[in-house]
Amino acid sequence: MRVNAYAAPAAGLPLAATTIERREVGPNDVLIAIQYVGICHSDIHTVRGEWGPQPFPVVPGHEIIGTVTKVGAAVTGHRVGDRVGVGCMVDSCGRCALCLRGDEQYCTEGPVFTYASVGRDGTPTQGGYSTHVVVDAGFVLSVPDGLDPAAAAPLLCAGITTYAPLRHWGAGPGKKVAVVGLGGLGHMAVKLAHALGAQVTVLSQSLKKQEDGRRLGADHYHATSDPGTFTELAGRFDLIVNTVSADLDINAYLGLLAVDGVLANVGAAPGAMAVNGFLLGSARRVLTGSMIGGIALTQEMLDFCAEHGIGADIELISADRINDAYERVLASDVRYRFVIDTATIG
Repeated sequence: MRVNAYAAPAAGLPLAATTIERREVGPNDVLIAIQYVGICHSDIHTVRGEWGPQPFPVVPGHEIIGTVTKVGAAVTGHRVGDRVGVGCMVDSCGRCALCLRGDEQYCTEGPVFTYASVGRDGTPTQGGYSTHVVVDAGFVLSVPDGLDPAAAAPLLCAGITTYAPLRHWGAGPGKKVAVVGLGGLGHMAVKLAHALGAQVTVLSQSLKKQEDGRRLGADHYHATSDPGTFTELAGRFDLIVNTVSADLDINAYLGLLAVDGVLANVGAAPGAMAVNGFLLGSARRVLTGSMIGGIALTQEMLDFCAEHGIGADIELISADRINDAYERVLASDVRYRFVIDTATIG
């Protein structure tokens, strides 16, 4: 079926209106009429060719909220009219040990990503900047009624990207958690860590977003441009979630961890890290990373957000403003995620 979409025709070129082909609904598939799709920094990296060659034209978008309009004959978990979501993955092998334990994002054969990936049928995947998408039912999430659908869209990437390390490393009552950066990822990390019961500190370049940080749930807020911050907070935190995509002095942040503390990177900094092994060994600290989350954990996150009234802080835009929104993301001129109203596509 042909559907309307916005695609990048080549690396670095503006996105433009187009049409794309979606596969017919198979026995295990769900056809979704998309209502909202978030703009992720990953979209920008991809269409600008910053993450290597891509199968242009590329339709970005992996923070998808919509309504089921058709289900395959073998589908039992979703019905026509259900509100559903699709995140960063649309398939995996389903057989390896990682898939079987719910870590499809680490599938040994490689997950099939929502866009700029190769599907099991050998064709490139296209994302959610479009009116409809067909997805294997096993990768379709149920969106609880308590969530605002537009504000829920970024949960499918920004939400799970930050929830996964918080849950894995035990953020909760009695734990001191720091969030580095207060952007699209960071503002979700603050909300989630606060809801999990942790004491939350924001570590940001300056204090200009301090009021926002407190509103989102931060107990403390410190400027990393002040060298005194690293002296004052030395050995303080059980968990630091680094959400920024810029190169940092990682050793300065390792020094903020308590014994057995963990620094989890979820940003996509381009450079190599020079790590001081003494800082790790002297307090049994852990330096790690995390990539989104499996389907079961993503569903858990959505249910948790509904229970606690958590959604992203968004600015809703029409499709003809996508290219302008990209420039504003790069200029850090959004608080805190853009979401496209797909009713404005075609």
